[in-house]
Amino acid sequence: MVAGVSSLQAATVESMRLWAAPDHARLVFDLTAAANANVFSLENPSRLVIDLDESYLDTDVSTLPLDGSAIDEVRTGVRDGGGLRVVLELNREISPRHFTLPPNDQYGHRLVVDLEYPGESAVENPIDPIEAMIRDQEILAQRANAQARAQGQSQGQVVAEEVVSPAVEPTTTAVQPAQPHPQRDIIIAIDAGHGGEDPGAIGPAGTREKDVVLEISRRLAAEVNGTHGFKAVLIRDGDYYLGLRQRTQLARDQKADFFVSIHADAFTSPRPQGSSVYALSQRGATSETAQWLADSENRSDLIGGVDGSLSLRDKDQVLRGVLLDLTMTATLNDSLSIGGQVLDQLGRINRLHKSRVEQAGFMVLKSPDIPSLLIEVGFISNPDEERRLRDPVHQRGLSTAIFNGLRDHFERNPPPASLLAWQRDNQRRPSGNEYRIQSGDTLSAIAVRHGVPVNQLKQANDINGDVIRVGQVLRIPRS
Repeated sequence: MVAGVSSLQAATVESMRLWAAPDHARLVFDLTAAANANVFSLENPSRLVIDLDESYLDTDVSTLPLDGSAIDEVRTGVRDGGGLRVVLELNREISPRHFTLPPNDQYGHRLVVDLEYPGESAVENPIDPIEAMIRDQEILAQRANAQARAQGQSQGQVVAEEVVSPAVEPTTTAVQPAQPHPQRDIIIAIDAGHGGEDPGAIGPAGTREKDVVLEISRRLAAEVNGTHGFKAVLIRDGDYYLGLRQRTQLARDQKADFFVSIHADAFTSPRPQGSSVYALSQRGATSETAQWLADSENRSDLIGGVDGSLSLRDKDQVLRGVLLDLTMTATLNDSLSIGGQVLDQLGRINRLHKSRVEQAGFMVLKSPDIPSLLIEVGFISNPDEERRLRDPVHQRGLSTAIFNGLRDHFERNPPPASLLAWQRDNQRRPSGNEYRIQSGDTLSAIAVRHGVPVNQLKQANDINGDVIRVGQVLRIPRS
């Protein structure tokens, strides 16, 4: 495979940088000028060959951190006919791709070689298939409910009752007893911003945002995993680059109940300080500062050679029209609610930059089915705050505050199939019969089957309105 880039002068490889991720490795060549590149594989033994026309090596490849990557050894030499040859000795199957990047504010000419590992997950300990199935059932029921509500509204009807997917006529078949509760963990996807060749903001003393937020994210993950009923998924657990869309897709693949992206602010002036919490704004940023931050964070995709467009068209292909609007509105409302609780907790251990949840167009927040927040833990451009952000005690305080806000929300509003929901149901449940809601059930049908009034059924289960969910256990009061 040949990347056709015209070379006007001999290029020197000034440095080579390697980042190892669970599902890929990225090797970056820093060049003094553009160079033609030819990348191809060889077998027996497995190797990847990188030829650079009219290029010379001026760096020590023995310093590359090969641990955790697919590369056992890097050899270099002069190619027949001139130019540089780099040979990567491989220890596993790879799918290579490469591209060149022009100079920007941070780097000069670059050749990027990605070694992707077929079939590997980008996160450690991917979700169990049974847990994935439980979450899929919950999502399908929520979408069917939203669709039924939208159809009723479009026909000018008042929807008196929430129908669990798929909607069917009540039957007089035998009542199914409640099955064992799944008692699943609530999954929190934790995204440490930036990484790899994208250091993020850099403080006056040289502190890199990517390093600080990874430490805080790891501490937050430890808090989550140390709490019964919760499980953390670290989107980035090392110094490597991930595209913004890939981060939210990984959270979706892991069936996350919530997505939180950790960052550290920077501004042109050293004076601003304090923590901020952001949720998605569908109409754009709510302040000039929020807009500036959204633009700077979204541009990080350009550093990695990925389009940082703010379009939601890819989501529209999956959830169109009214269904998408209803889903996004519910997700955004949850995000704002959780954001308020997180902001309250952060305010107890750190100055707040803004006293309310801000809204901006951050790419990592544009997930229509997962409530999401972006948290700026402090201004790394402020010397005093930069020093605190490096302090392990302050990092632990920030992670604890963030988790306390998340936990408060989910203890009040646990997903139906979660362990927290089961615990809540057991605390409230007096003696009497139980019924686990099945696909197609409605409150009125359940009440008729058990011979109890609907109002009495609602009162016994603290139900306001008519919304019920598949897997929810109802207490059937004695008539």
